[in-house]
Amino acid sequence: MKYESVVNEPLLLTLQRATHATLQELSAAVVDLDVTESEANALANLADGRGRTVSQLGAGIGIRPTTLTGVLDRLERKGLITRGIRQGDRRAVLIELTPAGSTAATEVLRAMTDLENRLLEGLPARTVDEARQVLKALAG
Repeated sequence: MKYESVVNEPLLLTLQRATHATLQELSAAVVDLDVTESEANALANLADGRGRTVSQLGAGIGIRPTTLTGVLDRLERKGLITRGIRQGDRRAVLIELTPAGSTAATEVLRAMTDLENRLLEGLPARTVDEARQVLKALAG
């Protein structure tokens, strides 16, 4: 069955509002880390400890490599990431967390989890799982 919106407000508009509201709360929760929303997003995407190329990280974050360069410059100056050469492909730059970056990434993920738990408290697990499926579909 083909999806067709049956409400007055498009889902994407609701998503945009939710994104802005949650990012503001997340920024307040990690204010001690002195990172921007984009930097927190990059750290969260690197939190699994796997290095990524600039294009891989940009795709995970949803921003262009040219925009990501500024984010990475700031994270590198703060000592949270390193940039190195990817084994087997000297043209690709590999982004990895430093020990301080790993600690910061863990704090960002903890803040995200705490915020998610607080905001979604009381919703049935099935509803949250279904919402996650919708968000994954939107992310492509």
